Amino acid sequence: MGIRRDIRFRVYIAFTGICVFGALIIYKAARIQVKEGKALIAGAVQKHTRIDTLRADRGSIFTEDGTLLSSSIPEFDVHIDFSVIDSALFAKRIDTLCLCLSRLFPSKSQGEFKEEFVRAYENEEGYYPLKRGFLKYYEYQQLKTFPIFSKSKNTGGLIAKSVDNREMPFNRLASRTIGTVKDTNSTGLEGVYNKYLRGVNGIQVAQKSARDIWIPIDGSETDPMNGKDIVTTIDIGIQDVADHVLRSVLEKYECQNGTCIVMEVKTGKIRALVNLGRKVDGTYDELLNYALIPTEPGSTFKVTTLLALLNDKYINVDNMVDAEGGSIKFNGKTMRDSHLGLRNMHIWEAYAHSSNAAMAKLATKYYKDNPSKYVKHLFDLKLDQPTGIDLPGEAEHRTVVRKPGDRHWSAITLPWMATGYSVSITPMHTCMLYNAVANNGDMMKPYLVSAIKEYGKNVIVIAPTVIAKVGDSSTVVQLQRCMKAVVTDGTAKGIQSPYYTMAGKTGTAQVAGGDVDYSDGQYQGSFVGYFPADAPKYTVCVVIKTKPHAAVYYGGAIAAPVFRMIADRIFAANMGSWEAPLDSLAKTGNGRLTAKMATARNYRNLLKTIKIPAVAPKEYYNELMQLTTDSSRHITIQPAKIYKDYVPDVKGMGLKDAVYILETAGMKVHVSGKGKVQSQSILPGTRIIKGENIILQLS
Repeated sequence: MGIRRDIRFRVYIAFTGICVFGALIIYKAARIQVKEGKALIAGAVQKHTRIDTLRADRGSIFTEDGTLLSSSIPEFDVHIDFSVIDSALFAKRIDTLCLCLSRLFPSKSQGEFKEEFVRAYENEEGYYPLKRGFLKYYEYQQLKTFPIFSKSKNTGGLIAKSVDNREMPFNRLASRTIGTVKDTNSTGLEGVYNKYLRGVNGIQVAQKSARDIWIPIDGSETDPMNGKDIVTTIDIGIQDVADHVLRSVLEKYECQNGTCIVMEVKTGKIRALVNLGRKVDGTYDELLNYALIPTEPGSTFKVTTLLALLNDKYINVDNMVDAEGGSIKFNGKTMRDSHLGLRNMHIWEAYAHSSNAAMAKLATKYYKDNPSKYVKHLFDLKLDQPTGIDLPGEAEHRTVVRKPGDRHWSAITLPWMATGYSVSITPMHTCMLYNAVANNGDMMKPYLVSAIKEYGKNVIVIAPTVIAKVGDSSTVVQLQRCMKAVVTDGTAKGIQSPYYTMAGKTGTAQVAGGDVDYSDGQYQGSFVGYFPADAPKYTVCVVIKTKPHAAVYYGGAIAAPVFRMIADRIFAANMGSWEAPLDSLAKTGNGRLTAKMATARNYRNLLKTIKIPAVAPKEYYNELMQLTTDSSRHITIQPAKIYKDYVPDVKGMGLKDAVYILETAGMKVHVSGKGKVQSQSILPGTRIIKGENIILQLS
C-alpha cells in the first residue's frame, strides 16, 4: 500500500506540474497574442519591410523667353554587385565590357578595368565602386547599354543611386539672385519660392527577400508630386551685359563692391540684378545682395527734396536760388558743395550741378518750422518700408528714415537729410523712386518672378502693381526736366549719346558705419537714370563703394559710365535700328568714308551688278575687304582694318566673317538663329572690353 500511495502521489505531482506548465504556456501565448503581439508583429514587419521615399523632381527656373537658369540634373553614384553575376556570363562578356568602359572613361585602359574586375569578382565584392565621384546622366545612360550591365540589377549587378545636383547653366551669372536651398540657409529665388519648387515626395513600401534584396511591393506606392517651375523677369542678355560692365569697372578701380539694377519702367520687372563684392584674392563674386543693404545715398536722394517742394507748391524749377558760393552754415555746421563758386541760379541748374548748399537751403527755408511735413513725403514714397521685392534679406536690413522726436533727430538733421545724409535706404528703393519719375509718377513694385508654371501652363501669374503716386503731372514733368538737365548740362554731361537721350542723377556720399568712419576716405559713387528720356524703357541704378582714398570716386566719374555702357548695349539689342548723324561715321585718315566689311569677291559682284567699276585684288579674293570712297566718288576695295578698340558693325555679314572679326577684336561671340547677322547686342563704335560677350541674332 505504501508503495502504491507513493506512486500515486508522484503521478499527482507530475500531473499538477504538467497542468501548471501547460497553463503557463497558454497564458504566455494569450499574452503574446493579446498584449505583445502587435509590437512583435510590427518588429518583424519592420525588419523585413521598409518605406522608401520617392523624391519629387524639383522645379526649374526659366526666363520669360524660356532660357534655363537653374535646374536639377541627376547624377549617379554607381557600384557593382559581382556576387550576382553568372560566371559564364562574366567570362564571356568581361573583355567587351572593359573595352566599352575604357572608351567611356579614358583615364583607365581596358586591361586595367579587367584586372580590377576579375579580382573583385573572385572576392565576390557586393558593392564595388565603378569609379570615384558621380556619373553624369548621359554617362549612366551609356553604361546601361554595356554588356553584363544591360541585364537586370539582379543579374548584371549594376547598382545606381540617383542624386539631384542643382545646376546653373550660366555659372555665377545672377547666382545671388537665383540663390540656393540648404538645410541651414536658403537664398534668392530658390529660397523664396521653395514651397513651389520642391514639390511633394511620395512613398514606396519594399519587402526584403530571402536573398536580402529589397523588392518594391506593387500597389503600395504614393506617387510624388513634382515641383512647379518659376518664370523670372531676368533677361539673361541684359544680366550678362550689366555683370560684365560693372565687373570691369570694379576691377579697374579696385572697388570694395558694387550693385546694378535694371528695371523695366512700365512694369517694375527686374531685368538684371548684379551684386559683386571683392574677395581676399582680389577677384569679384556675388557675395551679398548689396541692392538690398541700406546706405546713406548721397545726392541721388535730392530728388525727394525736390519732389516734396514741388508737391507742396513751394517752388517751380525755374525759380532762382542762391547757393552762396557753395558753402552755407546750418546751426553752426557748414554744408559745402563738392565744387565751390555756385551762386544765383535756377533750381533746375542747382539740381543738375548737384548743389548741396542750394538743396539744403531750400529744405530749411520751407520746412524748418515743420520738418514733419517734409518727412511725411518720405513716408508717402514708401522709403520707410521694404520694397516688397521677392528676395530674402530686406527684413534683416531696415531702412532708416528719421523723424522729429527721434533720439537721433537734431537741429542739422533736416538740411543733411535733404542732401542724402542722416537717412539710409537701399539701392532698390532708389531705383524704384527714379523709375516712378520715368513712369509719369506711377511707382511700381519691383519683382523678379512673373509666373509659376506646372506642366508648361501658368498656374499663377504675377501682374505689375502700382504702389504709390509720387506727384501730379506738373511735379513729374518738372522732375523729368531736371533729370535731363543732369545729363545735358550737369554732373553727368560726359555720358551723353548721339543715338538716344537719357536722364538721371549722380550721387557721391562719404561712407561711415561699422569699422569705417567718414574720415577714412571711403566713398559711395552712384548714378540712377532712365532711357530713352523721352519714352523711357529702362531704369538703371548703379551703386559702387570705392576702396579707401581712391583717386576716382565721384558718381559722375565711376558709376555714370557704367550706366552709359549698359544703356548702349541694351539700346543696340532691344530698341531697333537708328540712323547716326553723318559726321559721327568713322573715317579714314584721309577723310574717306568706309563701308562695312565683306570679302573682295562679294564686293566685286555687288559693284558689277550695279554697274560701278572696281578692282578686287586677286591676292585678297577671299579675304575681308572694305569699300572706301573719297570726295571724288572714287571707289576702291582695300584690305579691311580690324579696329582693336571699338566694336565693329557686322550686321549683314555671314556668320563665319562676323565671328572672325569679333573674336579677332577680343570678344566672345554667342549666336542665335541661322543665316546672316540681323542684329548685334553691342552698339557698333562702342569701346571694346576684352572678353566681353556679344550676341549675334541671325535671320
